[in-house]
Amino acid sequence: MRSGGDEMIIGMKDAAKLIGIFIISSCAVFVCTLFLNFNLDIVSVKPALTDGAMTMFYHAQVSTGKLISAVSGGCLLVTSIVMLFFYIKHYIDAHGKELGLLKALGYSDMKIAKGFWVFGSSIFLGTSVGFSASFLLMPTFYKVMNEDQILPHFTVQFHPVLLVCLVILPTMVFSLLSVFYARHRMKRPVLSLLQGTIELKIKVRRSKEKEGSFLWELKHSIVRSRISLAFFVGFASFCYSSMMQMSFSMKEIASVMFTAILIVIGLILAGTTLFLAITTVVNANTKTIAMMRSMGYPLNQCSRAILGGYRPIAYIGVVLGTVYQYVLLKTMLAVVYSDVENVPEYHFDDRAMWISIVSFIIIYEFIMYCYSIKIVKVPLKEIMAE
Repeated sequence: MRSGGDEMIIGMKDAAKLIGIFIISSCAVFVCTLFLNFNLDIVSVKPALTDGAMTMFYHAQVSTGKLISAVSGGCLLVTSIVMLFFYIKHYIDAHGKELGLLKALGYSDMKIAKGFWVFGSSIFLGTSVGFSASFLLMPTFYKVMNEDQILPHFTVQFHPVLLVCLVILPTMVFSLLSVFYARHRMKRPVLSLLQGTIELKIKVRRSKEKEGSFLWELKHSIVRSRISLAFFVGFASFCYSSMMQMSFSMKEIASVMFTAILIVIGLILAGTTLFLAITTVVNANTKTIAMMRSMGYPLNQCSRAILGGYRPIAYIGVVLGTVYQYVLLKTMLAVVYSDVENVPEYHFDDRAMWISIVSFIIIYEFIMYCYSIKIVKVPLKEIMAE
């Protein structure tokens, strides 16, 4: 990082870590643009509606677009904010010495924090890509949404209001959030910043079964020290579980393309957030790994202590994703399609649940195994030199 007070230049390594926000914002805007643009264009056929069936189908399509945009957009918006705050905190902790020197030279917190507006650029790139990609798919999407030709034909139109609401405004809001959150995090004594990254503190708890168990305390202390990473692990399993089960359950009430979109977005979100979270956990605990290895702990115990605490969180996310998709689909059919005839009744899909759970366990444990190998293969001298 280099700073002249009024500007801050983030290195390529730091910028690459923002790919998580880029991907999440791309997915959110991609889905929202598809359905909201469809809702704005479908208004043109409203005067041509002639019978009750057409009117009910019209209102069902509009309600579906609003519901999916609100649920997916809102969920991913919250995740993007949490991820943005995590990256800013991580950046300030990692570059505390440089930032502390600037404060020692007389730069104010706000003057330094102004440079963090660039973190909002990842939102601009993500929303722009998602917005543009949606228009590539939109003609096909319109045909599928009206494949039975219940409604009169209508074409894709460009609506500047969506560009403002889904690309420009999020960029401005996230840039402002970056500046003010960075200013909040900078309100620390100069000496505290100069000490660099905050090291892990292990709190010993009294327990009859676990008393004296260093590995047990270490595993839980690692999770408690970075709650945001635990959130990302849980969110990854939540996305995978809910999207996979929803795609299976909606095969009778939605098109093949829509279910494919759900699967792809679920896999992308789950893969990205899980990869970023676990990578950060391993990189942040290299000194802990070195300490354990120097004390003679086997390498498999090192990997279990560093990564094992996130396993229950991941499985809880799978359960929450299962409940979420069931409640969402049940509500969607009961409220959105209440006036539409011949809509099949939704029942919980046990087969989809077990496919989702078993496949996630296989994928998750394989990823954990790969990271365990990574921990094992890092030379002790290299870890100590970091």
